[in-house]
Amino acid sequence: MVKAAVLMRQGAPLEVRDIELGEPGPGQVRVRVAAAGVCHSDLSLANGTLALDMPAVLGHEGAGTVVAVGEGVDRVSVGDPVVLNWAPACRECWFCEQGEPWLCVHAEERATHPYGTFGDGTPIYPGLGTGAFAEETIVPQQGVVPIPRDIPLEQAAVLGCAVLTGNGAVHNTAEVRAGQSVVVIGLGGIGLSVLQAARAAGAGPIIGVDISESKAELAGVHGATDFIVADDKTSKTVRGLTGGRGADHAFDCVGLPATIRASWGSSRRGGTVTVIGVGSRTSQVEFNALELYWFGRTLHGCVFGSSDPDVDIPRLLGEVAAGRLDLAALATDTTDLGGVNEAFDHFGQGGRTIVRF
Repeated sequence: MVKAAVLMRQGAPLEVRDIELGEPGPGQVRVRVAAAGVCHSDLSLANGTLALDMPAVLGHEGAGTVVAVGEGVDRVSVGDPVVLNWAPACRECWFCEQGEPWLCVHAEERATHPYGTFGDGTPIYPGLGTGAFAEETIVPQQGVVPIPRDIPLEQAAVLGCAVLTGNGAVHNTAEVRAGQSVVVIGLGGIGLSVLQAARAAGAGPIIGVDISESKAELAGVHGATDFIVADDKTSKTVRGLTGGRGADHAFDCVGLPATIRASWGSSRRGGTVTVIGVGSRTSQVEFNALELYWFGRTLHGCVFGSSDPDVDIPRLLGEVAAGRLDLAALATDTTDLGGVNEAFDHFGQGGRTIVRF
């Protein structure tokens, strides 16, 4: 038995319960979780914005140590430190063969199969196929990325989603170049990661936007040269900071129609808008036909930072070693399993709340 924060039904608070995981099967790995980040996608699963099978153990951004392996596992061994990968690619589908593993058609299948039970035999599902809000979890071997032993696991946890997504959005999806201007709307863990990546790319100016004025100092720590409190004049203010044109690149890290439109309006003619935030399927964003033609902007969706964790996590660790990426600065709060609900209630006030075990 291990303790886990379980979502019994959407809209209800998570409950700390004992669950039974069993032993890893063929091709599976059991991981003792050291730390897990509380991501907005977890909140979206908990409140019903995203669908999932229940009861479920949420948490998908984590790191830990391999404690058992199933038959045929050759990727890791017992004792290896790893980062969890919530979207493991099959490497065989059409998208994987095109070099787009972040769009793998099989990546989310794990979440639809039970991976543990309550004491009475009730099946439990792993949220986003990972189940990181637990003392231990079982994932396919492709769902872990081995890392060096000298990387603190509490810091490595944020590589699993926030850093991989934010950094990938800058380098892989938008391909930001030195000297280009950047605006980032929404400064949670992903938005702060975008700021860090833009700074590492040599971008400038780098403008952070958030509804909370208290984020100004945090934005500066992560690379923003300017900070704006979001209002109905955000786009005009951004243009004033970018020679009257608008930013070369705008990143929406929220996913609401209003923030997507603000990102669109903040980008220059011919600029690029990258939508990272996960919105609701019922939310509609409207563009008129003339503006799509006239402004010549490119609108990107961005899944998982267009990243391949097997390639990009080692690259990001190189950025950490070179001093261009600060993992520790992203963890602005810590809690335990019982504090996840409170982290949801205060989501977005800092960078990332880390659940420690």
